[in-house]
Amino acid sequence: MRALLQRVSQAQVSTSEGVAGRIGAGLVVFLGVEEADGPADMDWLERKILQLRIFNDAAGVMNHSLEDVQGGLLLVSQFTLHANAKKGNRPSYHRAAPPELAEPLFEQFAQRLRQRLGPRLQTGVFGALMEVQLRNDGPVTIWLDSQQRSY
Repeated sequence: MRALLQRVSQAQVSTSEGVAGRIGAGLVVFLGVEEADGPADMDWLERKILQLRIFNDAAGVMNHSLEDVQGGLLLVSQFTLHANAKKGNRPSYHRAAPPELAEPLFEQFAQRLRQRLGPRLQTGVFGALMEVQLRNDGPVTIWLDSQQRSY
């Protein structure tokens, strides 16, 4: 699983049906699923997202986690995180899991986060054309890849 985390002061995701999710201060997490992903990837990524110390303490040092600050989390599916633009000008998405595999994993991951965060977890709509509006705070943007845990 690949995740792009952005610390935000506010964010929302909308579809043609209207606003699907909205948070105040917290994280927007864009999530891409690949075929090799499974429960161990979800375990690792869930822990990292909830415990990364990327929120400022009273001294202005990034020393608090999402759990510490009781922030919101807006989870948005994004297969394009698996884009490979190595050849040519049209990215390949061959590492992205097909929707029939990715959607259940995305929903399972969202459910796991919902158990920890309750209503502080908001989501986009899997497979929908979405518009994401966010105010990046910092800016702070972090890249995580469960298949490459060395960084």
